[in-house]
Parts: sequence; structure tokens; C-alpha cells
Amino acid sequence: MPTTLIAGNWKMHKTIAETRAFLAAFLERVPHLPADIAIAIAPPFTALSAAREALAGQTRVALAAQTMHWEPSGAYTGEISAPMLAELGVRYAIVGHSERRMYCGETDRTVNLKTQAALAHGITPIVAVGESLEVREAGGTDALVVAQVRAALHDIPPDDLQRVVIAYEPIWAIGTGLNCDAAQADRVMGSIRTAIPGLAEASLLYGGSMKPGNAAAYMERPNINGGLIGGASLDPYAFADLIQNASLV
Repeated sequence: MPTTLIAGNWKMHKTIAETRAFLAAFLERVPHLPADIAIAIAPPFTALSAAREALAGQTRVALAAQTMHWEPSGAYTGEISAPMLAELGVRYAIVGHSERRMYCGETDRTVNLKTQAALAHGITPIVAVGESLEVREAGGTDALVVAQVRAALHDIPPDDLQRVVIAYEPIWAIGTGLNCDAAQADRVMGSIRTAIPGLAEASLLYGGSMKPGNAAAYMERPNINGGLIGGASLDPYAFADLIQNASLV
């Protein structure tokens, strides 16, 4: 069975002090959260070390990175490599987020390179895919998303596909307060699961304004195994409530 995963993507939020305060409050709630749900948090790079220290001695909450470079080292000013992240105990890395594609020149090719690099260094890639409102209104959602998945996973051995997490994030629903209807999201994610052989056991996450109040509605759908959470992951109590409600199916 695919692993159920709720991952918080903090984006460009939280200082080191704010990270420590969040985790102090959140970790008090963790023992009361469903044991069958994996949890990950992706703070900004500046707070990764502080988060690692705060998470030491427990196994429920994993550390994630918001992106990474595909080369292990080199003349890539401002970039962070998979070996650097692995040394910090990072277990997941988000690759191909729409904001990276939009603002930082991320392409299907670089997403593929990052996915391969993450797997090679024992990091689970969370590959983000999703369509704009224009593509959706033109009826091109499935074709675009399937193409993104196939490009991201090109040349990855079938045995490694179970180690990949796919996050479907309709761009028009990210940070807008709008969310894709659970049934529609499940239909698109069904297309993702059958995009290439080997994804039957992969974890598929929904991202795009998932909140404590709608988490259960998504999680009851057969192709949705968790969430990549933006805004609702910034408050420790709301994030804990979302995880708790994700199990109410």
C-alpha cells in the first residue's frame, strides 16, 4: 500500500527562532496524531540545521528540503546539493514546484535530473506537477499533468518508482484559498497513477489549499494518499489538526 504522507512546505517563511518555536509547539501534539501517517516539514534552507536539532531523538517527523540541485557539487552559486541535504538528515526533497518552474526556470528536464539525483543519494523526491487555470479551462489538465509525470520520471528504473512521491498541485489553487474538488482531484491523480507502469504503489499527494476542514474529504478518495501543505502548515496547531482530520476516513 502507498504510504500516507502529510508534508508541510513553508516556502519563504520562518526564521530560525520561528522554526524552533513552531517545532516546540508541534512536537507536543505529535504523540497524539495517527501513527499510520508519515509527517514531513520543509523549512527554508537557513532553518534546516535548527529544525534538525529540534527534531533530534524522535522518528515521527522527517525533515524535507524545498528544492535541490542535481549535481553533487560544483560552480553553482546559491545552490544546495543532495549530499549536503543528506548530511543534514533530510529525507525528502520537493522538486518541480510550480513556483520554482515559474520564477526560477525549472523545466521538465531539470526536474528529471533532480529526481534522479535525490534517489541516488537516498532522498525521496516529492515531484510536483499541476496545471494553470488557462490549461484547465481549455481541457488540457490530464494531458499536461501526465506529460509532466512522464518527463520527471524518464529513465528511472521501475524498482525506484515506488520510492517517488508525486504531488498534484493545480497552480490556480495554490495559496488562493480555492481548492480543486476532491472528486476532480482524484480523477486527475488516477491519470497520474497510470501514467507509467510502476506507480501503483507510489504515494500521491494533493496540494492546493488543503486545510483541516477539507482534509478528510480528500483523503477518502482512492488515489489520494496525503497532502503537500502550504499555508496550513505554518501554524503548528492547524497543521496538527489537518493531520488528525486526514485520518478520519
